[in-house]
Amino acid sequence: MTSTATTVGTFHFSNCLMNAAGIHCYTRKELADIDASMAGSFVTKTGTLNERAGNPEPRYFDTDLGSINSMGLPNLGIDYYLEYVTELEKNPDNKPHFLSLVGLSPDETHLILKKVQDSDYQGLVELNLSCPNVPGKPQIAYDFEATEKLLSEAFSYYTKPLGVKLPPYFDIVHFDQAAAIFNQFPLVFVNCVNSIGNGLVISDETVVIKPKDGFGGIGGDYIKPTALANVHAFYKRLNPSIKIIGTGGVKTGRDAFEHILCGASMVQVGTALHQEGVAIFERITNELKAIMAEKGYETIEDFRGQLKTL
Repeated sequence: MTSTATTVGTFHFSNCLMNAAGIHCYTRKELADIDASMAGSFVTKTGTLNERAGNPEPRYFDTDLGSINSMGLPNLGIDYYLEYVTELEKNPDNKPHFLSLVGLSPDETHLILKKVQDSDYQGLVELNLSCPNVPGKPQIAYDFEATEKLLSEAFSYYTKPLGVKLPPYFDIVHFDQAAAIFNQFPLVFVNCVNSIGNGLVISDETVVIKPKDGFGGIGGDYIKPTALANVHAFYKRLNPSIKIIGTGGVKTGRDAFEHILCGASMVQVGTALHQEGVAIFERITNELKAIMAEKGYETIEDFRGQLKTL
């Protein structure tokens, strides 16, 4: 019997697959669809302090190799998602979940985290460090000084299970510098990676999305090599207690297998979930189990992080 069960912190999941934040997670109905599927968990839409309409449309576009988007953090506000996951948590038979959040400034991020700290919710929280929130500044996770300051302040009062969603890094020294910061804190997980920022897709002679003159985050097949590199780089550098969630370019069991081989304990599905719907979790799970059975692996721990080099 092969099992795709996994553990993150003290939380146990029957399946290592779940959605990526931003995909099929805007409303309670969408989240309930994932909860009822073969996915091991869901993560909510990244919630801000107040509800946001997001950027003007069209702001998402499917391409032959993935997608491009500039959504602008549309969401129903942190209270909407916090209330829902807290309700679900009252059922002892329910799956554990992830609450995604970010402030539009560091002060706002602390307001939201304190709201969660003071709530009844005891589950996992994903702090999205891959959103730009100061005009003229890079997204938080590319500003190492700001990242360290934000986490240091957060852990001075936040005592519940917390992880971070990261953008892709592209330089070995940045893996070293980022890991050195994350290892200072009791993070439960890091999620690698968000979309590759500021790509451009053209149809005929025109961009395909409206915000930012067509510039947007790239997802899908395009980003799998970058995502795998980030998963493996952080797997090799982070304290073993900090689990890795692999996100980027997952649409088959083989893709999920490679993320786990690089060190991921859970694997998120984004663009392909948007394109195929929640039935994708059953298909990818079956494909992953078939690969595991063929190779003689009974659990994902039998091969997690066991990537061979030449």
